[in-house]
Amino acid sequence: MRRVRPGTTVSHGGRGSRAAGEERALTSVAAGDRHRGGEARDLPRLWHVTLSVSGEPAPVAEVRRALEQLAHDHPFLLTSRYADDHAEIRYWEEARDLHDAAAVALRLWGEHRRSAGLPPWEIVGLEVIDRATYRSRVAAGHGPVPATPVGVHPFP
Repeated sequence: MRRVRPGTTVSHGGRGSRAAGEERALTSVAAGDRHRGGEARDLPRLWHVTLSVSGEPAPVAEVRRALEQLAHDHPFLLTSRYADDHAEIRYWEEARDLHDAAAVALRLWGEHRRSAGLPPWEIVGLEVIDRATYRSRVAAGHGPVPATPVGVHPFP
């Protein structure tokens, strides 16, 4: 899956238009544009993901360093909050539907545990919501405050 910053939409080249193993080019399109000849539901959408993990306590400095490495390797991460025995990661995922976004989120921690030096914690929570739901929650005063600093921060 290709990860993008909020507010960005991309369109993928047609099937069969590239050789095996060749990456396809991504082209930005204006928000609201519709793919001609395809259903809107087949286009990728942005999903706000909150992934919660926890486990045995680890040195806080190591947890912070690991989350910073993950954010460096994957700049799609918006905010990570952490303590010695749990962490929460928030980011935007581009996916066709909720199932695809959730599948990618459920693999994130395990797939990057070794490369980023993440603690051997388990996923204990996952929330995936569409952009409209995220915006309505923020507008209603629920959910993350928009002014929450982007980056890696300890839990208050």
